[in-house]
Amino acid sequence: MKHIHIIGIGGTFMGGVAAIAKEAGFKVSGCDAKMYPPMSTQLEALGIGVHEGFDAAQLDEFPADVYVIGNVAKRGMDVVEAVLNRGLPYISGPQWLAENVLHGRWVLGVAGTHGKTTTASMLAWVLEYAGLAPGFLIGGVPQNFSVSARLPQTPKLDPNSRSPFFVIEADEYDTAFFDKRSKFVHYRPRTAILNNLEFDHADIFPDLAAIQTQFHHLVRTVPSGGLIVANGREEALHETIDKGCWTPIEWFGNQAGWQIGEADENGSFDVFFKGEKAGRVEWDLLGEHNRLNALAVIAAARHAGVDVQTACEALGKFQNVKRRMEIKGTVGGITVYDDFAHHPTAIATTVAGLRQKVGSARILAVLEPRSNTMKLGTMAAALPESLKEADLVFCYAGGVDWDVAAALAPLGSKLHVGKDFDAFIAEIVKNAQVGDQILVMSNGGFGGIHDKLLAALK
Repeated sequence: MKHIHIIGIGGTFMGGVAAIAKEAGFKVSGCDAKMYPPMSTQLEALGIGVHEGFDAAQLDEFPADVYVIGNVAKRGMDVVEAVLNRGLPYISGPQWLAENVLHGRWVLGVAGTHGKTTTASMLAWVLEYAGLAPGFLIGGVPQNFSVSARLPQTPKLDPNSRSPFFVIEADEYDTAFFDKRSKFVHYRPRTAILNNLEFDHADIFPDLAAIQTQFHHLVRTVPSGGLIVANGREEALHETIDKGCWTPIEWFGNQAGWQIGEADENGSFDVFFKGEKAGRVEWDLLGEHNRLNALAVIAAARHAGVDVQTACEALGKFQNVKRRMEIKGTVGGITVYDDFAHHPTAIATTVAGLRQKVGSARILAVLEPRSNTMKLGTMAAALPESLKEADLVFCYAGGVDWDVAAALAPLGSKLHVGKDFDAFIAEIVKNAQVGDQILVMSNGGFGGIHDKLLAALK
């Protein structure tokens, strides 16, 4: 049994790699600095030992055949320097996955600035519902599956084989300290969804053009016998594809391809392809972003052999991903939500989706600017506009170097900024009223704020 030790095992991607490696028969261990759900609970359930910290001593405790290094690992970390100085074998997570899992499979990659996790979860579920039993690795936990990653399973119609399909969330973030290409260039998808494209990850990309270059590298890897499903409303994607494309394209969101009809009060809608009605999705997910995600999924699943009607039926039974408008609890008529939104566009979309759901009820938006881009303050100027539909805004400024209060000053009296965590929670509770919707947005654990709010509201 080969042993892999994963440096940076607590991230959603590397935690997924760990789960797949364990399922494939590898001995798996790993290390990270901080762990929080859902990955901490998933690794614990799998019986994967996690060492806390990036010290060099762990290399003697975990003498692995290869060290799989995540992009959280940097030069200067004791464990990284020791791996290099001792000449130990190492590889990036995306390359390990490509060589040990994805090779020879029909990979369906979901790329884009926003919505990758939800869209990949939808796609994996549609293939599962159709009996195709795909493998997947997703940056969150799809509630239809309860795990973030697995190997391909046995298809319904062919009990003596393994499914060829593998759905992966194709992230544009860099691969590792020794490989600065985007992760997704390793995956070589046969079906690629390009959901949207905006400037993000200011810590590694200087501008939008740099991200477009990486997306163009992804486009270059899709075979001519494959399919690219692209958002026709995104000018940045049109520009990227215009750099060169050798693969058939199906656009969604515009008249050239897949379109959404008028949504009813529950969010259900008709699906059109090239002007003709192709099906109807009956569900209760809100927001046009989710309807566009569904279009992309229907097109990609069709390429894998799933008819449109079956895809629509499956979407009607889709359960949203954990940490995507997830209700954590209701106390005294006050509901607390958890959402992963951390980019101004995603924040605006999330608030708008909740507004559509709750009508005139007050929305208390609670934001932690935790992502690398947010910590740099690159998107600070766009935050007030993204939060304008909230009735009150609470922004936690702990660990942030830029002036949060000044940047969000256009929000006026509805803005509350705090650096002391306990006082910050107390301020939210003091302002909360019966019927309020408290929307917590962060791409991290946010100090367990959801449970602390629910406890304080009792």
